[in-house]
Amino acid sequence: MTDAQPGRPTENAMRRALKRARDGVALDTAEAAVLLQARGEQLRDLSASAARVRDAGLEAAGRPGVITYSKKVFIPLTRLCRDRCHYCTFVTVPGKLRREGHGMYLSPDEVVEVARQGAALGCKEALFTLGDRPEDRWPEAREWLDAHGYDDTLAYVRAMAIRVLEETGLLPHLNPGVMSWTDLQRLKPVAPSLGMMLETTATRLWSEPGGPHHGSPDKEPAVRLRVLEDAGRSNVPFTTGVLIGIGESYEERADALFQLRRIQRQYQSIQEVIVQNFRAKPDTAMRAMPDAELEELAACIAVARHILGPAARIQAPPNLVDSEYALIVGAGIDDWGGVSPLTPDHVNPERPWPHIDQLAERTRESGFELRERLTVYPEFIARGEPWLDPRLLPHVRALADPATGLAREDALPKGLPWQEPDEGFTASGRTDLHRTIDTEGRTGDRRADFDAVYGDWEALREQAAPGMVPQRIDSDVREALAQAADDPTRLSDDQALALLHADGPALDALCSLADDLRRATVGDEVTYIVTRNINFTNVCYTGCRFCAFAQRRTDADAYTLSLDQVADRAAQAWEVGATEVCMQGGIHPDLPGTAYFDIARAVKERVPGMHVHAFSPMEVVNGASRTGLSIRDWLTAAKEAGLDSIPGTAAEILDDEVRWVLTKGKLPAADWIEVVKTAHELGLRSSSTMMYGHVDQPRHWLGHFRTLAAIQQETGGFTEFVTLPFIHTNAPVYLAGIARPGPTTRDNRAVTAMARVLLHPHITNIQTSWVKLGAEGAAEMLRSGANDLGGTLMEETISRMAGSRYGSYRSIEDLRAIATLAGRPAKPRTTLYGEVPAERIAAAEASDGHLPELLPLAD
Repeated sequence: MTDAQPGRPTENAMRRALKRARDGVALDTAEAAVLLQARGEQLRDLSASAARVRDAGLEAAGRPGVITYSKKVFIPLTRLCRDRCHYCTFVTVPGKLRREGHGMYLSPDEVVEVARQGAALGCKEALFTLGDRPEDRWPEAREWLDAHGYDDTLAYVRAMAIRVLEETGLLPHLNPGVMSWTDLQRLKPVAPSLGMMLETTATRLWSEPGGPHHGSPDKEPAVRLRVLEDAGRSNVPFTTGVLIGIGESYEERADALFQLRRIQRQYQSIQEVIVQNFRAKPDTAMRAMPDAELEELAACIAVARHILGPAARIQAPPNLVDSEYALIVGAGIDDWGGVSPLTPDHVNPERPWPHIDQLAERTRESGFELRERLTVYPEFIARGEPWLDPRLLPHVRALADPATGLAREDALPKGLPWQEPDEGFTASGRTDLHRTIDTEGRTGDRRADFDAVYGDWEALREQAAPGMVPQRIDSDVREALAQAADDPTRLSDDQALALLHADGPALDALCSLADDLRRATVGDEVTYIVTRNINFTNVCYTGCRFCAFAQRRTDADAYTLSLDQVADRAAQAWEVGATEVCMQGGIHPDLPGTAYFDIARAVKERVPGMHVHAFSPMEVVNGASRTGLSIRDWLTAAKEAGLDSIPGTAAEILDDEVRWVLTKGKLPAADWIEVVKTAHELGLRSSSTMMYGHVDQPRHWLGHFRTLAAIQQETGGFTEFVTLPFIHTNAPVYLAGIARPGPTTRDNRAVTAMARVLLHPHITNIQTSWVKLGAEGAAEMLRSGANDLGGTLMEETISRMAGSRYGSYRSIEDLRAIATLAGRPAKPRTTLYGEVPAERIAAAEASDGHLPELLPLAD
C-alpha cells in the first residue's frame, strides 16, 4: 500500500492469527497487523468469524439481522479551516468562496433552509460539518464572526444547532473537529451526538514534512485521542473512526483500533466506529496516491470487529464501496452511516449517495434488513441520563420508536422549543439530609449505578497503577530543612520532595519550622468564621469516583432544595450570627441554566448583608455551558446577581494524571485554573484547596502547591489554602479497591507544614478541617503550620456522606476549644479575613448552642 509497509506475513503467521480469530481469542497488535493483510480466501475466513461476532452483538442488542442507517442532511457550515490536510477537497480559501459568491460561513437562513428541506423529505439528522477553528488562520473568518456577534466558530455552531432544533426538529450531529473539554460542555446541550474521526495514531504522518497531516495542528494523534477521552468523561455519545490508506503501516492501523478499544472500554462513550477508505481526489497533494482497495477495507472492518467486539457499532460509508456491498456486510459492519436524499457528500463530492431503496435492496441481498436510526444510537437513548441533555429529550422522543430506540420511519420532524425542563427549581427528595445524615445516616454505601456511572473499574486500576508508585528520594532532609528555615522560597523541587516525605524527628522539625513561620507571618490567633453550608442538590452524574455525596435523581438519598428553602436556610444562619453562606451542589441536569444566578439572588434578596461564597469552578463551567456564556461573562452575571466569592473546590489534585483516576467527568486542571484566574481578575476572590491521600503521591502535592503559588503571584486572589484529607469510607474509588484509605497522620502533618512553607509568602492563611480530622487532629495541624479552622458550618453533607465521623456542626465554643488544645487564642473573621462587625459577633455569641430546629445539632 505504501512505502511504510513491510513484506507480506508468513503463511504460518496468517494461519495462527486466523485460528485465534475463529476461536474468539483476544488478538494483540502484531496479530491484528497480520490479519489486516488478509486477502482472498484468507479474507473470507476472517470475515466469517467477524460476522459471527457482529451477529451475536445484534442479537444481544435486540435487533438480529438489522443493519442501520441515518437519513440526514449535510450542512457544510464553513469550508474554511486552519489545518492543511493533503487529501482534503472539502476545505477551501476565502478568495475562492468570494469568487463563487459564497460567504465565509453559511448564513443562519441558509442553514435553516437546508434543514427544512431535509425535514420535508423525512430526514431526521442534520450533520454539521466544518473546518477546525478557521478564525485562527483566516482574518476573513474572524471578521465574519465579529460582524454577526459570535465569539468563535463553536458559538455559531451552537446557535445554529438550536435554530435547527427549534425550527425544523432535525437532530444535530456536530463534527466541528478538535474540541476542548469546555467545548464539549458547550455543545452537548444542543446535540444528541458529536463526532470527530481519529483517523490514525501514526504520529509521523503529522510530524514529518510531506506527511498527509503535516502542518495541521488539529491532526496530532495525541490531541485527537484527548478529545475522545474528554467526550467519554463528559458522557457524550461520540462517533469516531479510522481513515485507512493515507500512509500508515498495518501496525499503526492496528494501534488506532486498539486505542479506540481502550477508550471505549474505559468510558463506553463511542457510539459508532467508521472504517473509511482513502480515495484520491484531484487538486490535492495526494492526488497520485493509490486508493485503499476494497479488500483492504473489508479486512480492516473485520479486524475492527474482532478488536472492538460484538457491542461495537461499526460503519462503512456506502458511497465509498462501489458495488461491493456484500463484501462489506460480510466483513462485519452493522451500519451504513448517514445517507442523504437531498445533499451531496461534501467531503467526497465525486461519490454520490446511493438511493435508500437501492441500499435497502443491496442490504437485503446480503441477508439483512435495513432500518433507520437516529443520529444517537438506541443504546444511548436507553441509558438516558447523563447521556442526553434534558433539553434534547423532547426532540429525541418525538422521533424515536419507544420500543426499539430506532427511528420512527413514518415520523416527520417538526420544530420544538429548546428549553429548560418544566419542573425547574422545586424541592424534592430527602431535603432533611443535612440533619438526618447525623442521626439516620445514608441509605446505602453506594449509589445504584455504581458499576456503570464511573467507567470501567478494571481499566481504571491499570491507569492508576503507575501514578501510585512511590518516588525514590535522594535529597538530604537536613539540607532541605536548613534551606526552608533560611528562605523557604528558594527550596528546590528535590528539597521540597524530601520534606514532603519526611518522617520521625525530621517531620517534627519540619512542623516546628512551619509553626514558627506561621507565627512570624500571621501571629498566634486561630481564625474561624460563623458560616452555614448549603448544599442545594446532590443529584449529579459527573462521575467523580471519590464522591459519596452525588446521587441519581431516583436514589433514596437524592434531594433538591427549592429557592425558598435555600433562602430560608440563609436567613436562619443570619439570625444566629453568620456572615457567610457557602453554597455548592451537584451538577443536576434539570436545573435551569440560570439556577446559580437565581440562588445567589434569592439569598441576597432575603439577607442583603450575607456574603455569598458559592459555586465551585466545576459549577461555573456548568453554568457557562448551559447558558452559552463565556466563563468571564458568566462570572460577571453571577457577580451582578449577588455572588461575592467562590470556593476553590473541585481542584482535588491539579495534575490530570491523578484527576482522571479520581473523576470521570470533572473539569481538567487547565480549566480549573482558567476559572479561578478569571474570577480573580473580576474581583471575585476564592479559596484554594487540595484533596490528598487517595491515588496521589508527594510529587503530585508538590506540583499542586507550585501551581497555586504561581496563580497567587499573578492574581493575588486566593484568601486561603484549605487542606482536604480524603475520606475513604464510602468513596467509590476506595470501595472498588483502587484508592488507599485516606492519608496517614504523617501525611496530614507533612501536607499542612509544607503548605505553609511552599505557599509562603503568597498565601498566608492555611486552613485545617475539623470535619475531616476531628478536634484533636485539627489541633495537631494548628501546631504544624495552620492558622485557620474554617467555619461552624451548621450543616455539612458532603464529608458526612463520605463517612466522616466528626459531625456537621461546631459551635464557637467548640472551635475555641480546638484552638486552646493547640495553646492559642481564637478570633472570628469574615470570608475575606477582615474584622467581623460587633453586631454579628454579638448575634453569634447570643445564639451559640441554641440553633433553630432546622439546623443540625451536634450529638
